[in-house]
Amino acid sequence: MLVTGKQILDDAHKNGYAVGAFNTVNMEVAQAIIEAAEEEKSPVFIQTTCGAISYAGYEYLSAVITTAANKASVPVAFHLDHGDSFKTVMNCLKNGWSSVMIDGSHLSLDENIVLTQKVVEAAHDVGVSVEAELGRLGGIEDNISVDEKDAMYTDPTEARKFVDETNVDYLAIAIGTAHGKYKGIPKLDFDRLDTIKKDLNMPIVLHGASGVDNDSIKKAISLGVNKINIDTELRCAYTDKIREIFAEKPDLFDLRKYIGPARENVKAKVIEKIRLFGSNGKA
Repeated sequence: MLVTGKQILDDAHKNGYAVGAFNTVNMEVAQAIIEAAEEEKSPVFIQTTCGAISYAGYEYLSAVITTAANKASVPVAFHLDHGDSFKTVMNCLKNGWSSVMIDGSHLSLDENIVLTQKVVEAAHDVGVSVEAELGRLGGIEDNISVDEKDAMYTDPTEARKFVDETNVDYLAIAIGTAHGKYKGIPKLDFDRLDTIKKDLNMPIVLHGASGVDNDSIKKAISLGVNKINIDTELRCAYTDKIREIFAEKPDLFDLRKYIGPARENVKAKVIEKIRLFGSNGKA
């Protein structure tokens, strides 16, 4: 069933677990995410970046994902990941997204607040939940690229001011993760996470979780992370399986013979993450 992100994350916040937010650009990955969530009886976020929208279009993505969500037996939030403008958010609201993120993390604090206030007002008017980001993650994801020198951890005092003035539903914070593949081992600032969670007492989002070790993920959840974004690991699961198949059968040309197994490989990865996050059985 299609629900808002707030409906899912309020329960995760109350009961101390995290829900996976999995990115897709096509039907097969969306199917894999839904099938995994149903088998594990888990709520789930299916999310699309602005890059995915540029690739497939609002209407196609909405048709695929809202159909999958409405047919599902578990709660599914259809989420915009890293919305880059008020216009993008409005197009998503018109096309069936049930949760949106506005990313003003590259702006000054005051400018980020003004933009987020505008999005929250518009989204809440039509019953859609809103995520925002404070602090900047390094790395690359679709059309977002932030050098390590420009990455900034979230300031707890600024987080309090930001939430009070925007009325945002859940907040993505920067505590040491990064988008894309890691060059080394990420070291997360758990003290910062603990301070922010205790002060805000609201759902907290962790971006750039692909490649973070399981012990760090579990500790982050224990300290209050409730939504965890996974993109890179799904892309790798999909493409690794296709490479494997073509290595064995280089003359294969039936799309179903390699896209189907790639979908199953993504499904297995989503199941692994759902169990790690503790959302299995929570639907």
